[in-house]
Amino acid sequence: MERLLSVMEALRDPDGGCAWDLEQDFASIAPYTLEEAYEVCDAIARGDMGDLREELGDLLLQVVFHSQMAEEAGHFRFEDVAEAITDKMIRRHPHVFAGASVRDAAEQTRAWEVQKAEERAGKSNEDNSLLANIPLALPALVRAEKLTKRAARVGFDWPSAERVFDKLDEELAEVREALAAGDQDHVAEELGDLLFVIANLARKLGADPEAALRAANAKFERRFRQIEDALEGQGKTCAEASLDEMEALWLAAKRTERKG
Repeated sequence: MERLLSVMEALRDPDGGCAWDLEQDFASIAPYTLEEAYEVCDAIARGDMGDLREELGDLLLQVVFHSQMAEEAGHFRFEDVAEAITDKMIRRHPHVFAGASVRDAAEQTRAWEVQKAEERAGKSNEDNSLLANIPLALPALVRAEKLTKRAARVGFDWPSAERVFDKLDEELAEVREALAAGDQDHVAEELGDLLFVIANLARKLGADPEAALRAANAKFERRFRQIEDALEGQGKTCAEASLDEMEALWLAAKRTERKG
């Protein structure tokens, strides 16, 4: 760890450091931080432990990079980051470090959320809304799920998943109405409402909407690649095939997966 910190310090040294690293600031590095986090998730999804080790290193570098810039500006050091998260984990796990007891993981999750709320309330000039501190940079489906989960704590929620299905039908009808009216801005708004309800439905059913969509993306890519391979075997490309041909190959790929 000390070696990594020294490397980052050298890269940011105005006397002999790296020109690219010296030009960066928090805003310019933030997209790389997000990208590296996604690459960690990708390695996990693929079950590639070699890649996971490498991607975790890349993500750690982002923490070190931000910490180095903060130290240069006199805000905090990497050691402060490590100390703060260590203290937080101890504070939020009293059943491990302070003799408290919890019955199960669900009770611990509730206790964790209570502790987080108390921490937010204790901060000066803090937004006291129940919806505070849900990062805007989260993927929209993830943020929708978190917003509705927070609201559900105080009873602002559908009593059952069946009621969400009713709302889903309502929102779909409103998309059709907006489309018939030819108002593209209204269509986009209603599509947003429809996606928001779908995120709500996922929460009510105990599913992660982002993970579900990633799985659907992977399934689409897998099946489309099978279409491409099948057409290549026929001496064709997708551009040369008809929609009916591709649809037949899609159904064949689907049947093959189900048999497997």
